[in-house]
Amino acid sequence: MIRLSKYLLPYRWPIVFSLVFVFLESLADLFLPTIMAEIVDTGIVKKDLPYIWKLGIVMLLVTLLAGGFTLTANYLASKAAAGFGRDVRNRLFARVEAFPLQAFDQVGTASLITRTTNDVAQVEQVCMMILKMIATAPLMCIGGLIMAVYKDARLSLVLAVVLPLIFLSILVLAKKGLPLFKQIQVKTDRLNLILREILTGIRVIRSFNQTKHELGRFNRANREITQTAIRVNQIMAAAVPLIMLIMNLALIAIVWFGSMRIDVGAIQVGDLMAFIQYAMLIMVSILMGAMLFIMIPRAQISAARINEVLDIRTAADNNGARVHLSPADSEPGIVFKDVTHYYPGAEKPALSHLSFAARPGETTAVIGGTGAGKSTLLNLILRFYEPESGNILFNGVDIRKLSLKRLRGMVGYVPQKTGLFTGTVAENVRYGDEQATDQKVWQAIRLAQAENFVRKMAGGCDSLISQGGKNLSGGQKQRLAIARALLRKPAVYLLDDCFSALDYKTDMELRAELKKITNSAIVIVAAQRISTIVHADQIIVLNEGKTAGIGTHQELMASCPVYREIVASQMDREETL
Repeated sequence: MIRLSKYLLPYRWPIVFSLVFVFLESLADLFLPTIMAEIVDTGIVKKDLPYIWKLGIVMLLVTLLAGGFTLTANYLASKAAAGFGRDVRNRLFARVEAFPLQAFDQVGTASLITRTTNDVAQVEQVCMMILKMIATAPLMCIGGLIMAVYKDARLSLVLAVVLPLIFLSILVLAKKGLPLFKQIQVKTDRLNLILREILTGIRVIRSFNQTKHELGRFNRANREITQTAIRVNQIMAAAVPLIMLIMNLALIAIVWFGSMRIDVGAIQVGDLMAFIQYAMLIMVSILMGAMLFIMIPRAQISAARINEVLDIRTAADNNGARVHLSPADSEPGIVFKDVTHYYPGAEKPALSHLSFAARPGETTAVIGGTGAGKSTLLNLILRFYEPESGNILFNGVDIRKLSLKRLRGMVGYVPQKTGLFTGTVAENVRYGDEQATDQKVWQAIRLAQAENFVRKMAGGCDSLISQGGKNLSGGQKQRLAIARALLRKPAVYLLDDCFSALDYKTDMELRAELKKITNSAIVIVAAQRISTIVHADQIIVLNEGKTAGIGTHQELMASCPVYREIVASQMDREETL
């Protein structure tokens, strides 16, 4: 938690003033028992009604003042804690946005959600408690002890016996309960994971009649976290009655021995009443400290999980913004030099010793079976992942020396799994260029062969798209994703099997339009359909991450058995010949 304290620096003045008001509130609370003792010993014993009224009004004013201090301190503490939580969440989200994809594989999406919400909330709550109690508890305890000793030092020996008992009880309960807090956070991750899988895969679950099975998975995970939470609450719930028992026994002891002290004239009745209140303030302050003692380790677990995310190195951590990149460099285009890439935990490389060059004005196609490494190749260009070895050059410069913003700003990417967002058609297409005019948006839609279905929609470009584009067909989503990339007019087009949901006629028309507007750009197409890549200037055939052949369609038909097998599986004998 100490590392996260830097996010409290912008709120140092609210924190300082909050502590000042807490200090004033504590002084007012410590002053009240003394006033009450004076009312009893002087006003009531001597039957001095004006004196009782006079001190009663003072007592009321002090109480109101203490209440005002409390409200102000709580407001300032809440402002600082809520701002702290907001800033940590923003920092976490910004960090996650810059993650390479292996970081998502390493931590897990469900865990990232838990850490950004639940874990931050735990730390924020403890931060609030600390600001409210860190000054109150010590002041109440120390001030109460001083005043109790001042009233009667010998009677204070009761507290010397009681306070260690309270400390020991809290220590035993905390030792049993704290390990369970970490289990709760881990099980919350698991519950989020299952819930997310069920919600995103609801169509598959229902189509295979697996609703009951998934309900059972969720119930088991829910039951595990519930049982752990109940166990924690059982342990923590024992703290209150146990400490209350000790406090009440202490109260009986104070009254018992205090009455003896009154009999011998050592103290007065008012002093005994004040002593009882100071004793209760001391024990309540210890109880407050115990709550902090229990909550802080739990928050430390959450803080450690937050710091794990903040410590993950992002692909953006470089000095690439200072690298000069000129289109007139000696090696124009994208060049792979002996690139090998492993996914975390994989035994075999996804790509092995891959070398090729994709030049401007040419279309480079990548084809291969499922899992051959086509999407991995495109992901490496975008630096979603970093290669294990080898170099990827863009116009002669290693892409690791380029800032991510600069690199990706030159790329128009159409992913294999189309990603559309809640909003209008125009808003989704403008993702490629936020400043684009309506005319340019329509031009991109037209080039992507999406104009027909967009015009038929009730609002045209202003028609709403649901989350993930669930109100569109697969082909419609792919065409809008292509329009989004075309709107950017980038130097590099990366098309990851984005024609698979299109019919052959639309596929052919779209490729013809792409040819016209990408004549000076680098185009890399990953595909499984032969008709999509047959006219490419260069075809790279991948087989289990290795290069099986590079060349044109005719060259590969003559020299590459793997390519011939792919062609034969998609065309009849006459087409093949």
